[in-house]
Amino acid sequence: MSDLQKYQMLIGGEWVDASDGQTFESMNPYTGENWASFPRGTADDADRAVQAARKAFNSGDWANMTATQRGHLLRKLGDLIAAKAEDLAATEVRDNGKLIAEMGLQLKYVPQWYYYFGGLADKIEGAVTPIDKPDHFHYTRHEPLGVVCAITPWNSPLLLAGWKLAPALAAGNTVILKPSEFTSASSVEFARLFEEAGFPPGVVNVVTGYGHEIGAALTEHPGVDKITFTGGSETGRRVYQTGASQFKRVSLELGGKSPNIVFDDCDMDNAVKGAISGIFAATGQTCIAGSRLLVQESIHDEFVDKLVALAKTAKMGDPMLMDTQVGPVTTVPQYEKILSYLDVAKGEGAEVRLGGGKADAGKYFVQPTVFTGVNNKMRIAQEEVFGPVLSVIPFKDDEEAIEVGNDVIYGLAAGVWTQSMRRAFTMSAKLRAGSVWVNTYRAVSYMAPFGGYKQSGLGRESGQESIKEFMQTKSVWMSYAEDTPNPFIMR
Repeated sequence: MSDLQKYQMLIGGEWVDASDGQTFESMNPYTGENWASFPRGTADDADRAVQAARKAFNSGDWANMTATQRGHLLRKLGDLIAAKAEDLAATEVRDNGKLIAEMGLQLKYVPQWYYYFGGLADKIEGAVTPIDKPDHFHYTRHEPLGVVCAITPWNSPLLLAGWKLAPALAAGNTVILKPSEFTSASSVEFARLFEEAGFPPGVVNVVTGYGHEIGAALTEHPGVDKITFTGGSETGRRVYQTGASQFKRVSLELGGKSPNIVFDDCDMDNAVKGAISGIFAATGQTCIAGSRLLVQESIHDEFVDKLVALAKTAKMGDPMLMDTQVGPVTTVPQYEKILSYLDVAKGEGAEVRLGGGKADAGKYFVQPTVFTGVNNKMRIAQEEVFGPVLSVIPFKDDEEAIEVGNDVIYGLAAGVWTQSMRRAFTMSAKLRAGSVWVNTYRAVSYMAPFGGYKQSGLGRESGQESIKEFMQTKSVWMSYAEDTPNPFIMR
């Protein structure tokens, strides 16, 4: 189509096409029509990006910049994102179908990661060690790893890019950002801001294309020192195996099947809203979705009735309208996957209390769906659907809630709804999840570390400790002894 918006990649400060000239197209999931084209990056393009990032890391302005100067650039970048937040949000909605109501707020919040890590950049301190060796002085340095490959998913491209880029750049690394082939537009638009902020060429490179092509070439490239990946568990496993084969640093934020646990002493109205937020917000396309709703038996029926009644009021339609509450599924493969899981659940004997099929609200819509009669051994309770599909599981007491809550391969998040302080602390301690929300759900912050237990990933993003994911510690020894003793004996 001649009216497609055409994008290029940013490599070494230059806007370029793929080395072989190939392109691919991106679809608006609300209309089902292709609207933009991107370079279909190759292994040669991956190598170009790595070489550009390596050059910027080893020499030139970035390599000689102080941590304070890096911080200034990050804060300037944050200002530019804030100024462009509305345009960037609109691009994301067009590309992935998420709600403008959510993406507008999200993009206004994204600058905080760059402000926070910009301030943190010159506060990562080594230490002087009161070493036990006479006539020696010892200290530690925290140094950047080198070239970082950051691979982001299609559900929140710029938010999750910020979780990776802000600490990586604050630490002094250079970065190659590879967004999902389904939602590359906002990342390329975002890339225009780096030169304006004053980043030297090659410090941040943005390449586009398919995961099994340029994505694989980047993760396999010997010039990449660190891979940070957010996405599906199977792809994450391949990334981890590839990184391990070359002893690269790897951090992974993968899938989830999070329990949202409602006790009979909860504030029921708030808990119902929390259950809705946990699964139907973002059309369920979030790794932290509270897709397993555990409800105490004594309030199960009443709670489900209230939940279904509220969920029925959700307005589906054009994600660019502020009053839309449930948008389309972002990709065709994901749409088909969700529909297949609806059939799986019905075949397992789960009862459809709400939805259960396609929705006539646009091109790729699935009805908000609530299944009851679910036990935790069913596939619908064990496997990540990544859509607006909720499994309701009854439980008797605290012990069973913990047992069922932890009985999955994932451990990304969990929710607890209770008015008991004792129970809140106990559940938070015993649930094996990287984030536990009590009387709230889906809260994130640039100050709070985020990551998973078990097969939900490795490492942490956001918060002070996340910058260490992009650094390595050097141990420095200095002798001031007047005479060197026996050289054949370890000091």
